[in-house]
Amino acid sequence: MLKRREVLLASLAMAGCSHEAPAPQGGWVGTHPERGHRLRGALPAANGPLKQTGVLIVGSGIAGLACARALMQRGVDDVALLDLEDQSGGNSRGHRLAGSPCPLGAHYLPVPGPEAREVLALLHELGLATHRLGRTEWDERHLCHSPQERLFFDGAWHDGLLPPADGAAGLAQYRRFGDLVAQLQRDLGFAIPTHRAPWTAEHARLDRQTFAAWLDGQGLTDTRLRWYLDYCCRDDFGADAATVSAWAGLHYFASRHGFHAPGDETAEREPVLTWPEGNGWLSARLAQPLQDRLHLGRTVLRVTEGRQGVEALAWNEATQAPERWAARAVVMATPLFVSARLLAEPPAALRALQQPHAPWLTANVLLREPLLMRPGAPPSWDNVRYGSAALGYVDARHQDLDPTPRPPLLTAYLALPQAQRSALLRQPWQHWAGLVLDDLAGTHPDLPAKVERIDLCRFGHAMSIPVPGLRGSAALAALNEQRGRVVFAHSDLAGYSVFEEAYTAGVLAARRLSL
Repeated sequence: MLKRREVLLASLAMAGCSHEAPAPQGGWVGTHPERGHRLRGALPAANGPLKQTGVLIVGSGIAGLACARALMQRGVDDVALLDLEDQSGGNSRGHRLAGSPCPLGAHYLPVPGPEAREVLALLHELGLATHRLGRTEWDERHLCHSPQERLFFDGAWHDGLLPPADGAAGLAQYRRFGDLVAQLQRDLGFAIPTHRAPWTAEHARLDRQTFAAWLDGQGLTDTRLRWYLDYCCRDDFGADAATVSAWAGLHYFASRHGFHAPGDETAEREPVLTWPEGNGWLSARLAQPLQDRLHLGRTVLRVTEGRQGVEALAWNEATQAPERWAARAVVMATPLFVSARLLAEPPAALRALQQPHAPWLTANVLLREPLLMRPGAPPSWDNVRYGSAALGYVDARHQDLDPTPRPPLLTAYLALPQAQRSALLRQPWQHWAGLVLDDLAGTHPDLPAKVERIDLCRFGHAMSIPVPGLRGSAALAALNEQRGRVVFAHSDLAGYSVFEEAYTAGVLAARRLSL
């Protein structure tokens, strides 16, 4: 399947400028790869004054913001966050194109289950949820409006993302997979955050094999079902079913609302929270109370633990000069492979960990005029084409309550094979814009000629890929329990990247710190 994806992506790239349309305006936004690559060079000399803080948090993604928030709620307000980017939020940042908000990365949050109690507490505090008569009620302005999802299949749009079953045999396989997921939910247990469910020998057995191998073993070979499951894996994990573990592929469904075959009367579309700027809405509200503690445009180069505390060397991107920071304790809220590079003496578990990450491309596409209608289901929030190597697009204006007519603004997503990480860095933005537009033209042939501007954001290491053996590794378990003056806070600790894992990791890291 991975080779098939690479062939599909390569064919898209070769056709990148095949359509006849005026070249759109655009460019790279959101990330600065050259800053992260400073870690490959020699350390600069730092002789300037030493900046002091109580707790230093390296990284201001969701985990770092959550950790700072949790510390301040405990009365620890001597906190500083350093981040190499000019905007906090990590993979959950928003963007503005022609004055309109749109996402740069993560664009929704499923309504969390009871195990995600830290996230539930946050959402109540933000006014998104209220307790009423013993149950939780959600502010419907922030729930995804209908229509929510559609799939372009066989020349027409179909409601939902699951392809129509291929006859009785295909429907039987859909139902068998749904039954297996329900059985595993019942017999083993799955949760988000993942550590809130028990880890058993059967979980470990699932973690040792790929999802594709497990599906083969169950006789689940239906082409449409396998495409859908592959899409789900690429959407949540950045890699296909032949790459991620069976535990991860099943966790995708069993930790939430399960899997329901077409026509299943018990089927319930999972409610999600979303905003025009995606999860940037959440990260902005986490960051707002921390403005005087956020030090952006600081690329941390080295973190050293001493007898009395920790010291960090950072590069100030604005002044192009080094900075020295000292603190009683440090929270490494960076991807674990980055933490291994930053720490002068990384723990053995961090050195031993093998954790691949998926490169990711997001494209915000502003159109001059509406798209022509195609047969079937009406325009929806999430729009996917069956068989595409890309992940489709969301309508950034779908949640906008302003009725004023405006040109469409679409956010397209593409999870790339790891082998294309260097090309993502090396190829100009026009190359990737052509790839994105050609894929969208497969659904909307009139789209390329209507593009006003396209802003692209590249994440070279966007998300942890839960390959076989990662979730159950002793190294990952040890890092989750690390205590002292240096602790870790990142969704990498769960083996995969979602908001609930990142936020919970930040809150728990604040509790493990020795102050």
